[in-house]
Amino acid sequence: MDLRAYTRQYTKKDNRIAALSYFGTFAVYFSAFYLAVAYVDLWYVMVPSGVVFAFAAVRLYVLQHDCGHHSLFETRVQNEWAGHGLSPFTFAPFEVMKQNHNLHHAGVGNLEHRETGEVHTMTLREWNAAGWWDRLQYRLYRNPLVLIPVGALFTYFIRYRWPKNTLRFGLGGVILHNLSILVFMGVLYQLAGLIGLAVFFGFSFLGGMIGVFLVYLQHNFEDTYWDRRPDLDPQLAALQGASALDFGWFFDLTVACITLHDIHHFNARIPSYRLRACHYNLPDEYAPRRIKFPEAVAALTLKLWDEENNRLVPFPKVRQSSAVPAE
Repeated sequence: MDLRAYTRQYTKKDNRIAALSYFGTFAVYFSAFYLAVAYVDLWYVMVPSGVVFAFAAVRLYVLQHDCGHHSLFETRVQNEWAGHGLSPFTFAPFEVMKQNHNLHHAGVGNLEHRETGEVHTMTLREWNAAGWWDRLQYRLYRNPLVLIPVGALFTYFIRYRWPKNTLRFGLGGVILHNLSILVFMGVLYQLAGLIGLAVFFGFSFLGGMIGVFLVYLQHNFEDTYWDRRPDLDPQLAALQGASALDFGWFFDLTVACITLHDIHHFNARIPSYRLRACHYNLPDEYAPRRIKFPEAVAALTLKLWDEENNRLVPFPKVRQSSAVPAE
């Protein structure tokens, strides 16, 4: 079976579906925010509304990611305008994040270019050779109680104000993006006051944590794929090195199918609204192993890539000798 030919049949864009996905998500986003603010004194209305707002924020981020691949709307110009339009709400400057994400696609699974990934991974060999300070930093970094909340706070509210490669891909765009956020915050303050801003940032933070959790799971699971050139296989890196999460169709809908990251890495031109059909119509012999929620949570204990056994493993329980052979 020619997988490239198979996936190409799902790459057709449809502006009607794209517009429904785009503007429909905005409708849910603002409606949920309004309810959370209007009923802030009623926790049983405010909390569920805020959670819906958080997931809508995640969905907007995924749609911006689609725009970066020019896979949401039918034309390049439409995707570019839509991507920039999402920036004040996702807190991600479109052009720089698009280019950085394209670097991630080019370097996925490549142990020699781990700087292109969202979550850094050390090899077991590197861990055994590392000193106590490097180990301590990495332990803290990979601790879920640090990685998810602190990672969300740092990435979406701090790092994206000046993301990596800003000078290379678009200083002016980042500055305009940050100004647009200030304008958006000013409008929110005028309409909803400090309570509105508190609700916005509180549930945006929740959305950021959901996003970090999903980003972690995309490439950090036991039998993921890493290798070095010339042995690196781009097809294996795309399909085996990216996860397929089986959290149910409704969860897929709420996050615009970013859960099906394997088939997306294989062909990034597939719109999010066709990813589920493409993934679940794969013949049985090509269908990947799908990770359910308990295994996804357990994957948070996996920290290091074991090159000998080709799998992600937890931290060793016993310190091994640092006298390891050179790579």
